[in-house]
Amino acid sequence: MRIELDFSSEKPIYEQLYESIIKAMATSELKANESLPSVRALAEEIGINLHTVNKAYNLLKDEGYITVDRRKGAIVNKLPINSSQIHQNTLMDALSILTAKAHLMGMDEAEFSKLCHKYFLAYKEDLL
Repeated sequence: MRIELDFSSEKPIYEQLYESIIKAMATSELKANESLPSVRALAEEIGINLHTVNKAYNLLKDEGYITVDRRKGAIVNKLPINSSQIHQNTLMDALSILTAKAHLMGMDEAEFSKLCHKYFLAYKEDLL
């Protein structure tokens, strides 16, 4: 699994790790029932604190992307996950911010829709 972290970014490392894992799942780089590295192993591999990895894994667990078992470790759940109102609200909040940023950059609706469509199709192909 390829992890992309920008240590100079203002975005917390745990969020970057969380997002990298989400992208890996969406592109089928990580598949259902596949084990993630242990918290300690991943922290050592990418040179970050194990509490940071633990925080990212807990977010993934809380949102239903992974299951954490003391003996088996972190395992990717069957995808796609069941969507709940909490997931939809989270998605709407993120999309609202992206839409506002696009608007502030002068992007028109057609251009923004085309961009969203491009990314949606890229991930859709991987889940088929």
